[in-house]
Amino acid sequence: MSKPFQFKQFIVNQDQCAMKIGTDGVLLGAWTSLEDHPFSILDIGAGTGILALILAQRSQAEVIEALEIDDKAYEQCVDNFEQSSWNDRLFCYHASLQEFAEEIEDDYDLIICNPPFYAENYKTENTQRDLARFQDAMPFEHLLESVSTLLNKNGLFSLIIPFSEEQRFINLATTFNLFPKRITHVKGSPSTDIKRSLIELSFTKTHPKFSELIIETARHQYTDEYINLTKDFYLKM
Repeated sequence: MSKPFQFKQFIVNQDQCAMKIGTDGVLLGAWTSLEDHPFSILDIGAGTGILALILAQRSQAEVIEALEIDDKAYEQCVDNFEQSSWNDRLFCYHASLQEFAEEIEDDYDLIICNPPFYAENYKTENTQRDLARFQDAMPFEHLLESVSTLLNKNGLFSLIIPFSEEQRFINLATTFNLFPKRITHVKGSPSTDIKRSLIELSFTKTHPKFSELIIETARHQYTDEYINLTKDFYLKM
């Protein structure tokens, strides 16, 4: 039984979700740019709803919608939304991304996604967890094709992926006229390899801004950059 995760301004129940709250989701929610003051936001593959909740706390967006295909995760996401103080702005759809992209007439100012990873060929006995973690459930091609339909022409698409997938993803994105605007490489500590890439894309071709984020200098000794990014959310920051 997973305990509810208590953040400063909201609680996330996660016992029905294969993918539990992790650093990736909080990092992406905190890192995503809101400088264009988006009116409408879409979270693809919402899981617990953590990304939408963080963006509800950070923004004045009137429409914050989430999409979740897994039955149990969908129910949990709806529940987490309802229990939050922003429940009037949060809504979750129960559908696949392709169905959703075909049916929805609207477009969004900001789309966020913490997509399933581990294209590597290992699978566990837990189908629900595999669905959450594996690209079979949401290959990059499907994701980018749908985003190119759902994102408005001045919108931003923000996601986190393994660093090992960065170049392939960016090459693929350009085939859908989506280009990197900002890239942050995430390292666990100064001496470890780059683990994740935070990437922001738009339909405008530009020279992307690169930066690096190191999470900790020693066990539980967090860097100032990481603390500044996440302190509005984590209780102990």
